Amino acid sequence: MNNNTQKKEFKWLPIIAILAIMALLTAACGTSKSPAPSGDQKSSAGQTNGAAAKKVIRVGTDAAYPPFEKQGPDGVPVGFDMDIIKAIGEANNWDVQAAHTGWDPLFEAIKTGTKDVGVSAITIKPDRQQLYDFSDPYFDAYQLIMVPENSKVTKADDLKGLRVGVQKGTTGQDLAEKVLGKGSANIKGYADTPSAVEDLYAKRVDAVIADNGVLNDYLKNSNTKGFKVVKDPSVQPEHYGIMVKKGNKQLLDQINKGLKTIKQNGKYDEIFKKYFGNAK
Repeated sequence: MNNNTQKKEFKWLPIIAILAIMALLTAACGTSKSPAPSGDQKSSAGQTNGAAAKKVIRVGTDAAYPPFEKQGPDGVPVGFDMDIIKAIGEANNWDVQAAHTGWDPLFEAIKTGTKDVGVSAITIKPDRQQLYDFSDPYFDAYQLIMVPENSKVTKADDLKGLRVGVQKGTTGQDLAEKVLGKGSANIKGYADTPSAVEDLYAKRVDAVIADNGVLNDYLKNSNTKGFKVVKDPSVQPEHYGIMVKKGNKQLLDQINKGLKTIKQNGKYDEIFKKYFGNAK
């Protein structure tokens, strides 16, 4: 190779290098990246197609109070209250996760925050309102007295001197104590209402005081005959509310909004009729 040829080749090298760099830059510019998703496009908690993650609401209940709540075959609570809170959950796009806690542990779970919501035929009472916050009422209730058909009991005062079964910590116990006196040996407290009714069937108590929806359900569905319920007109009606931790206004407002929605769109009436017929 002569010197002239070498000089020509060296002259082309910078040009070739520049062309190569331009080609690389062009290729890089041509490779487009998809833009990062905006905040409302991001998926989370397993949600896809841009759907926002559902808020999980942990619900506690005493699943031994049919038809309001009882444990289903798989242990998951079912009943009127569960259908109501699930309908509220649908209205609010919540993932409602309900579990049986028992009665007294339910109040503790709300207080400590291990459960977000308590739904268990809970009567709104001033003493409870001091410790917890309650939704707007979702069910009107009143106390009934369940007795044998041949019983002469026609009102609450007739229970004096009789053995009365109640679920502990309920308004049934409040009424029994009002008539018989607080601490009366004739008041038999039970962990749940079914246990009290079973003792009535077995004649270990003479009467049971509990909410109308529960005792009417027993009369309708129990195979044990020979019992009736008595309503005392002097006993004031009660209102059930959905319970949250004291001061949790944001959650309470959402519950009330969802409750209003299902009352307006007919879902509440649909659920009520499923469990109680047209008897409002």
